[in-house]
Parts: sequence; C-alpha cells; structure tokens
Amino acid sequence: MENKDTYFVAVKVFLIDSEENLFIIKDRFGDWDIPGGRLREQDFNVPLEAVAERKLKEELGEDVKYTLGEPVIFMRHERDEIAPSGAREKRRIFSVGYAAQYKGGEIKMGKNHEKYEWVPVKTFQPDAYFTGGWLQGIREFQSKYQK
Repeated sequence: MENKDTYFVAVKVFLIDSEENLFIIKDRFGDWDIPGGRLREQDFNVPLEAVAERKLKEELGEDVKYTLGEPVIFMRHERDEIAPSGAREKRRIFSVGYAAQYKGGEIKMGKNHEKYEWVPVKTFQPDAYFTGGWLQGIREFQSKYQK
C-alpha cells in the first residue's frame, strides 16, 4: 500500500431554489458546507441517490421536497476534525456532487449544523465562505450552472 491514500466517500447536493439560489449550511465544526455527507459502513451497497436522500432528511428535515438530478461535480476536500480520542486529525474526503431542485417544505436543521443561507448561485462569492475542495467544487458548479 505504499504511496496509496485513504479517503472518506461522501455525496453532496447542490440544492437550487426557483429563484436560482444555492443552499449552503454551516456545520458544527464552524465550516460552511453544502448538504450531504459521508457514507456509513452499511451504505456500501446502497445507491448513492438513496444516501443523498438520507443525508438531506438528516440535515434539512423530513418536510423538505426536492428533485434530485445527476452527478455534476466530483470533489476532493481535506479538513481537520476532532477524532474520538479528542485529537485533531486530517480527513480527506472524495465527494460526488449532485444537482437538485428545491420544491419546498420547511427546513429543520439537524444536530450537526448551526445555520444556513440561500445565496445567488450566479453571483455568490464562495471565497468568503469555503476553502479547499469545497471551494473548488462550488466554483466548478457555478461555472457549469452559468452555461
């Protein structure tokens, strides 16, 4: 396994409303993010779309309605997290980013998030919120969205 790396795998959702606003969310680590998250061990044989659905329910509540589209972005992100031991450790995440259209419903944030915003996808300046791979992913999504 020399020179091989280990990644967590995640699904992320670029949720857009009818006014072309992108949904972003601030997590409990103090970082801005987009909805979605890592696969659990039991998700190995579960379709990624079903994982995305589970994550959206956990993070935005049962009432949120949306139409999930196709994967549009692939991202690699590195971040510091607190390990079970209490130490800070680097985590690398490979993520598949899906496009989705928000159809309505009350947003009720889950326990791992503290606030959210709807930002104009075409003019939003992600550098003020995001870093690393998530920043690159938002920029790439904006580029594709504007075409």
